[in-house]
Amino acid sequence: MKVKSGLFAFVIVLLLMPLGHTLMVLTEELFPNSMFISAGVVGFIGLGLLVWGTLINHNKWGATILGLLAGVLVWTGWIEFSFVWIAKKLEVPPLMENGEVATKPEYLIMMSSIGLLATFGLMFFFSKTNCQFFNWFQRAFKLRSVISFKEGHEKPMALITFIELVMIVWTFYIVLLLVYDKDIAGDRHPLTYLVAFGSLFWSVYLFVQLIKIQKLDYAIRYAIPTVVIFWNFVEVLGRWDMFKEIWVHPKEHWLEVGLITACLVLFVVLYVRESLLTGRQKRMSVHRGALES
Repeated sequence: MKVKSGLFAFVIVLLLMPLGHTLMVLTEELFPNSMFISAGVVGFIGLGLLVWGTLINHNKWGATILGLLAGVLVWTGWIEFSFVWIAKKLEVPPLMENGEVATKPEYLIMMSSIGLLATFGLMFFFSKTNCQFFNWFQRAFKLRSVISFKEGHEKPMALITFIELVMIVWTFYIVLLLVYDKDIAGDRHPLTYLVAFGSLFWSVYLFVQLIKIQKLDYAIRYAIPTVVIFWNFVEVLGRWDMFKEIWVHPKEHWLEVGLITACLVLFVVLYVRESLLTGRQKRMSVHRGALES
């Protein structure tokens, strides 16, 4: 059961990563004349899922999966396309290398958000959190004893999952863009190798911890940093032309992208089924205990 929960969570989040890229490409290619309106609709769908997840907060696994999907849709529809809009408005050219686009204009614009990202990071640094990354710094700076949080409240699982996904994806976009910048490092610089293989080893460590988790909703939330950090390695390999990123060429590779989508749907269905069975078993156990007492 432990391994199954962790694997379910890992696969679901992993499959969402390429499909997020596919969604952005399809929005650009299928709706060239209404691209930003379409992107806005995608974001509003994500907002709707977030509201839905908030309303069913008593159902932790349901709220978590809705928060995850909301994060992907809002990130793609509102955040990424906002950078596309500004890049087009300012006529920012792409970064070209050897006659090919190395970095799209919207990602060059995204680098300017580093200060905003750092500011948002302070909110987590100075608040109570279950994130081991921030917990380590809080212990190092002896902040744990002075940071308080009202106990006994019900955590908004959809919102927590949503914010976690957006913040982690945003953070590692910035990390990769910084190391790709030739004024800082470059995509063949030792620092980029360190980020790539450091991310791989870090994600392996997180995966080992992930498969020990029994609760499906917690496994999904733990899988988000595990997968996103692993995806750094995938992104760098793509930057090095080690393989073709089929998810950014969905028209050419519609079969493969379709199979990825089908697998995602299958694992989400299995996740929901497992969550329902687990909830039913818990209720039956409580009922038996009540009868025995």
